[in-house]
Amino acid sequence: MNTIATAAVLSLPISLYTPSKLSCRKVHIDQRGSGQLVFTQGLRGGFRVFAVFGEEGGITDKKNPWSSIFDVEDPRSKFPQGKGKFLDANQALELVRFDIQYCDWRARQDLLTIMLLHEKVVDVLNPLAREYKSIGTVKKELAELQNELAEAHKQVHISEARVSAALDKLAYMEELVSDRLLQDRATVESDRAASPSTSTSSESSDAVKIKTSRKALNVSGPVTTYHPRLKNFWYPVAFSSGLKEDTMIPIDCFEKPWVIFRGKDGKPGCVRNTCAHRACPLDLGTVNEGRIQCPYHGWEYSTDGTCEKMPSTKLLNVKIKSLPCFEHEGMIWIWPGSDPPTATIPSLQPPPGFTIHAEIVMELPVEHGLLLDNLLDLAHAPFTHTSTFAKGWKVPDLVKFLTPSAGLQGYWDPYPIDMEFRPPCMVLSTIGISKPGKLEGQSTDQCTTHLHQLHVCLPSSRNKTRLLYRMSLDFAPILKHIPFMEHLWKHFAEQVLNEDLRLVLGQQERMNSGANIWNLPVAYDKLGVRYRLWRDAVDKGVKQLPYSNSNSNGSASE
Repeated sequence: MNTIATAAVLSLPISLYTPSKLSCRKVHIDQRGSGQLVFTQGLRGGFRVFAVFGEEGGITDKKNPWSSIFDVEDPRSKFPQGKGKFLDANQALELVRFDIQYCDWRARQDLLTIMLLHEKVVDVLNPLAREYKSIGTVKKELAELQNELAEAHKQVHISEARVSAALDKLAYMEELVSDRLLQDRATVESDRAASPSTSTSSESSDAVKIKTSRKALNVSGPVTTYHPRLKNFWYPVAFSSGLKEDTMIPIDCFEKPWVIFRGKDGKPGCVRNTCAHRACPLDLGTVNEGRIQCPYHGWEYSTDGTCEKMPSTKLLNVKIKSLPCFEHEGMIWIWPGSDPPTATIPSLQPPPGFTIHAEIVMELPVEHGLLLDNLLDLAHAPFTHTSTFAKGWKVPDLVKFLTPSAGLQGYWDPYPIDMEFRPPCMVLSTIGISKPGKLEGQSTDQCTTHLHQLHVCLPSSRNKTRLLYRMSLDFAPILKHIPFMEHLWKHFAEQVLNEDLRLVLGQQERMNSGANIWNLPVAYDKLGVRYRLWRDAVDKGVKQLPYSNSNSNGSASE
C-alpha cells in the first residue's frame, strides 16, 4: 500500500514513451514569416509537429508532447473471445478490464476530436484565410463547427458515464474473484493440515532457535485505550479542497465524533459532533452563515463551539467542545490533546518540482498502527502486489532499509525509494520510476522521473483509520487535464489498497486473539520496528521520545 499510486503510473494504459507511426495528412498549417509549421495526424489518432521548413529549406523534426496521449491502439482488436456461453469469474473480470481499456481509448478519441475541431476554428478565423472568404461563408463554417463541437462535448459526457459504469463492474468482479481465491486457499490449507509434512518437527525446532536469537516486539491482544500523550500532536484530518463554505466534514478522532466546517471568516473550525440540546449529530444539519445548524431544533454553533442561535426559546449561555483547528498548505489540522498546542505545524508539501495529481480520503476498518506497519514495509511488494504496481518485479536476494542510526527516514536497497515516518501518523515516500512496469536506478537521485506520496493514518478508533492519500509527480503535468483522471487514480488506489487490506485485516483478527504480529522482526523491518519503539515510548509516557531528531542528517547504517 505504501505505493498506492505507483499502480496507476506504472500500469496506466497511457503511452508516455512509445513514439507513434504517423501518416502525412495535414491538419493545420501555421505560416509565420518565411517558415511553415506542419501538423500531421497519425493512423491511430495521434498527432505531432512533423517539421519546420525555414528559409534555407531545412527540416527540423519536433515531437509534439500531446502525441503520446493519443497514441493508444484501439483495444477492440484484442478483445478476448469467449469459447462457450458461460464465463468463469476470472474470464468475466478480464472482460470488464477490456471494457475499461475501451472506455479509456474512446475518451481519448473524444478529446482528440474536440482539439481538432478547435484547430479548424483557428483556421476559419485565420486573417489570411478570411481574405478569400465572404463573411457569410465564415459564419456558415463557424456555425457548422459549433454544432460539431456540441456533439463532441455530448460524446464526452457519454464516455464519462461509461467509465463510471465500467469501474463499478470492475470493483464488483474483483470482489467476486477475491472471494473465490480466499475459498480456494482455505481448501488448500485444510488439506495440508490433514496431511502434515514429515519435516514439521525439524522446521519447528529451527523456528524456535531463530525466535530465541532475536529480540521480539510485543504487539498482541486488543488495542487498549490510547495514551493521552499520543493526542498531543497536530493531526491532518482533511484536504482543504474538500471543505467548501457551505459543507462540513464529519470525522472520528480517538473515538470521539467531531465535525469540521468554515466560519464566517472562511477559516475552518472543529467542534464536537453532538448538539448540546438533545445529542443530535450536527453533521446531519447544514452550515448557515458560518454556523453549523442542528437539524433537530435549529440550534446554531460557531467554530469555537458557542451556541449563537436558539429558535423558539430564550438564548442560553451554551457552548460545546471545540479543538484548535488551522489550515496549512492545503490541509486541515486539529490538536486533540489536552496540552497547549505547539506553535508550528509541520510541512507535508511535496518536494519542489512536483505537481499534486490526486487527493483521496478513505475510511478503513483497521487500527492505524497496523496500517502504518504496512506502509513502512516495502519488502512485501513482490509477493502482495502482483496484480498492480509490483507485477513482474523480481524478488531480490536481499532487501535492506538504510537509515541514520537515530532516524525515522532512509532509503530502500535495492529499490530506488526514499521513505520517512513523520510523527505522529504520516508516511512520506519518493519513488524513482522510468517506464511502465519497471523501476530505475539504485537510488532516487539516479532516476529521471519520480512519484511522491503522502499517507496520513488518523486514529479514528481502536479498529478504524481515516486514511488521507496524496500523490504528486515531477513529470507529465498534462495528466491533470485528461478527462476522468480522478476516477482512474481512485480506482488504482483502491485496487492496491485491497491487496493489502485482506492481509492487514487477518493480522488484526489474530492480534485481537492474542497473536504477536511483531514476533520475529528481520533486517528489512527496521523502519517498522523503529515506529513501534517510538509508539511504545509514547504509550508509556517516556519523557524523551526515541528518534526525536529523525530529520537530522546522518550517515546511513544497515
